[in-house]
Amino acid sequence: MPRSNDDVARVLTEFADLLAIVADDPFKPRAYEKAARAIGGFPDELQDLDEAGIHAIPNVGKSIAEKVRSVLDTGTFPELEELRAQVPSGVRAMTAVPGFGPKKAMVVYRELGIDGLEELVAAARDGRLRGLKGFSAKTEENVLQAVQRAQRDTGRVTIDVATGVAEALLQRLRAIPDVRRADLAGSLRRMAETIGDVDLLVASGSPAAIMDAFTGYEEVEQILARGETKSSVVTRSGLQVDLRVIPNEAWGAAMIYFTGSKAHNVRIREMAVRKGLKLNEYGLFEVESDALIAAETERDVYERLGLPFIEPTLREDRGEIEAALAGELPQVVTLKQMRGDLHTHTDLTDGVATLEQMLAAAAAKRYAYYAVTDHAPNLAMQRMTDEKMLAQRAKLRALQERYPRMTLLHGTELNIDPDGAVDWPASFLEGFDLTVASIHSHFTQSREAMTRRMIRAMENPDVNVIGHPTTRKIGRRDPVDLDLDAVFEAAARTGTALEIDAYPDRLDLRDEHVRRARRYGVRFSIDTDAHAVGHLDAMRYGIGVAQRGWLTKDDVIDAWPLSKLRRFLRKGA
Repeated sequence: MPRSNDDVARVLTEFADLLAIVADDPFKPRAYEKAARAIGGFPDELQDLDEAGIHAIPNVGKSIAEKVRSVLDTGTFPELEELRAQVPSGVRAMTAVPGFGPKKAMVVYRELGIDGLEELVAAARDGRLRGLKGFSAKTEENVLQAVQRAQRDTGRVTIDVATGVAEALLQRLRAIPDVRRADLAGSLRRMAETIGDVDLLVASGSPAAIMDAFTGYEEVEQILARGETKSSVVTRSGLQVDLRVIPNEAWGAAMIYFTGSKAHNVRIREMAVRKGLKLNEYGLFEVESDALIAAETERDVYERLGLPFIEPTLREDRGEIEAALAGELPQVVTLKQMRGDLHTHTDLTDGVATLEQMLAAAAAKRYAYYAVTDHAPNLAMQRMTDEKMLAQRAKLRALQERYPRMTLLHGTELNIDPDGAVDWPASFLEGFDLTVASIHSHFTQSREAMTRRMIRAMENPDVNVIGHPTTRKIGRRDPVDLDLDAVFEAAARTGTALEIDAYPDRLDLRDEHVRRARRYGVRFSIDTDAHAVGHLDAMRYGIGVAQRGWLTKDDVIDAWPLSKLRRFLRKGA
């Protein structure tokens, strides 16, 4: 079931969005945004906390704590209901368009009477927006493109949302006595970045009992279909989940079939036909005799087709069949091979956990090293100073004694200015163990300017990693316009790693860009960009991207031993 923390965070975020629409003071909405992030990332269940416990959460003062209690008790609070009545729902819907914020939404509402997406699209098509102050033909183009993407992605969720729903259901299913096995299939097993629906497989000889249990779970909001061996439901989160019950002896064939992708399955079925065989969800059979050749394990089925086992994350018909036949499939990097995390934050800037809390959580993952990389001063809202950063470094060095098995690295996340410069002079940057440099502003530069900006940052000898390189946020912000081939060439030339930001609404670089960059000899850093203890668990989503990009542990700098990592961080010095 969803945590009460997530529900409360969602309500506070809505309140912050509404405040941003009506309030002139930008700090009040930001306070609620920070509280929502803190609550969403807080490890303890809100329902189990008393008033003092809620008030002790970072960024949750007395006023916000009272609203949190009201949400827990009633699902809302009076101020939220007042704003809901004041701001038309259509205006709120417009603020969900990437790049079309609260102020723009209120301008078109007040000046043109537009209070919904359909009217906004019509105005953009008719050229009526460009007459407003602060709007242009480019604004209209961006609106049309953003709405088109949003309509295309309707009904899809980020991978962490789907994973949470799926794992909760699997835990229940595996507890049923007649269940032999239960696991993920479909696009979620292939670690696609967004998920339309969840596919679950169960091996059991008692499908009726499984269906009774599944359709009766409290997470189920609606039953779409119920059959003898397949049922489809919609959960309270709005996500569709399809469950299939299969015989245990057909598990491998069924897992291949229902994991997909469709294109991959077409290719291996064609291979079967050429061998006088047929392949379906029940097994691999001889055509003439209908004799079963293989079914129980995926490995058996692939081997009988003349192929090695192909990782689910590679099954997209992007060359994996040819590579398998040639003996050139990559041994993709795994979560167990990760030795550290090189991009994380604390409450010194915009994180919600203390330095001590983040270090303890990292140590629990048995990392060999761990980097703290709070924001540098040019991201003004974080109010970083030289003195604060140096004090954190001293504190980190003192805490090293507590963690003899984990080397603590002191770093920072620098801001790449519009011209490609970064915070602090070289004399100050030399004191860090590593730096991550990221774009946090001026997202609309031309391709030429943005590419120059990125390359200049990589040519800085004190920049080790480019954080979330395209700056995208899935469903909320488009990637910046870059000549990616020029960026990849420069990254390889300068010895600068490109990040796979594992945070689920970023996943940046995306998988196809990772594979493309690998051909240039680029090295990668898989990082969580964690702002809370729970965010450290997102590493697995970055691993999914890396696997889909065909990366091995040799391609990933934080899968390397510390000595090798340190040599890389010197950038040839």
